[in-house]
Amino acid sequence: MRKGVIAVTVLVVVGGLSAVLYSRSNSKNDKGYKLVEVSRGPVVEKALAVGAIRPKREISVKSKISGIVKHSFHEVGDRVAAGEPLFEILPDPTPLELTEAKRELDISRNAYEQAKKRHERSNTLRTQGILSNQDSEQADKDVEEARIKLNLSTERLALLQKGRSGTQSSHVESIIRSPISGTVLELLVNEGDPVVPLTSYQAGTALTNLADMSTLVFKGTVDEIDVGKLRETMPARIKVGAIPDSAVEGRVYKIAPKSKTAEGATLFDVEIELLPTNGVTLRAGYSANADIVVREKKDVLLLPERLVTFTDGKASVEVPGAGETEPVKKEIKVGLSDGINVEILDGLKQKDNVVERPPKKIE
Repeated sequence: MRKGVIAVTVLVVVGGLSAVLYSRSNSKNDKGYKLVEVSRGPVVEKALAVGAIRPKREISVKSKISGIVKHSFHEVGDRVAAGEPLFEILPDPTPLELTEAKRELDISRNAYEQAKKRHERSNTLRTQGILSNQDSEQADKDVEEARIKLNLSTERLALLQKGRSGTQSSHVESIIRSPISGTVLELLVNEGDPVVPLTSYQAGTALTNLADMSTLVFKGTVDEIDVGKLRETMPARIKVGAIPDSAVEGRVYKIAPKSKTAEGATLFDVEIELLPTNGVTLRAGYSANADIVVREKKDVLLLPERLVTFTDGKASVEVPGAGETEPVKKEIKVGLSDGINVEILDGLKQKDNVVERPPKKIE
């Protein structure tokens, strides 16, 4: 019985001593902060642009004649050459338009026949020396004007009936052709849809959008705080949301001279020319962010900026004190910052330790 009591007493004493030693050791090692080492690496000052990948030039194709879409020759994504047919427009005149065009043609034809007869009589009288030169010239002018009006009336009726007309000086047809070489981005009409022509007083119906996909660019906006730092030809690194593992490089080539307001923020448009990429397929409309490199330094001393305290224009950090003393404040000189890390110009060396205090608890 006494042996058991002694054994229990020994265990209690040993356990108590262990707890005291552990507590002392823990209080000695747990100083309430941790140390961060000064390292080397690159630091980049950049401006963020938010936008999307867009064609450098995108055009809308419209018709110069009215009617109905009879046939569409291409689908979205097809490549077309300049002059290649896109749509065939079937004329669809109203009965009144057709009747007026026929009557105008009859009137013009009759006027031309009368002008020709007067011209023939004037030629006869001129050869006989009876008609003056002035009257003869007027007869020549009248017959020429009548001929022009007859041609116009003939072309108008042909356009309404067949959708095409041709003369020695001009040619109009119902086939809408591609003005550029590019890719069909959108088909805005279907077969059977009505088409309003493009004129000087109306915009007309947009049939399709075309663009040269070999000249894609990044179009986005930057905040007014950053635009003053930007210059043309600055390099940019573009992150495309749809292909996060692919790197796309570019260069700034356009900065808007005037701001615009969106959701209460003042923004400036920027455009970035994309450099050739290998194995990366870009599509118009991809959302993307661009990091425009304002300044960049490589292989410099770096420290997390959160550890640096700025007071009265001076930067300082806390470093471990000698022995068991508390950390001491040390003034340093900083350089370029990317918002996360800051360049150390003076006051610290590589592998020096800097104190990082735990965040304060909000009560």
